[in-house]
Amino acid sequence: MAREKGGWVYIMANRYRGGMYTGVTSNAVRRVYQHREGTGSIHVKEFQKTRLVYIERHEEIEMAIAREKLVKKWKRAWKFALIEADNPDWRDLWEEWFPDSVGES
Repeated sequence: MAREKGGWVYIMANRYRGGMYTGVTSNAVRRVYQHREGTGSIHVKEFQKTRLVYIERHEEIEMAIAREKLVKKWKRAWKFALIEADNPDWRDLWEEWFPDSVGES
């Protein structure tokens, strides 16, 4: 699932309704794993935004990039609503979405 053609938009957070980081990638397993391990971005590492709270797949990477740019401009309340529509408790979705990918880089 994570290595198919296309792209992914994802949101990492440090806690329930806490700090968020919105990103885009063509390989969700690799990128989210990097964030979780502290090698994805300085911002995510510094603020410990290691919880995958939202993820969506797009058939084309260009669509994922456009969606990420849009979501990044949203107000916090809109991002909260997006996350909470499918993940009201802000649980970490890593193992749910990628159960066979623990330890992958």
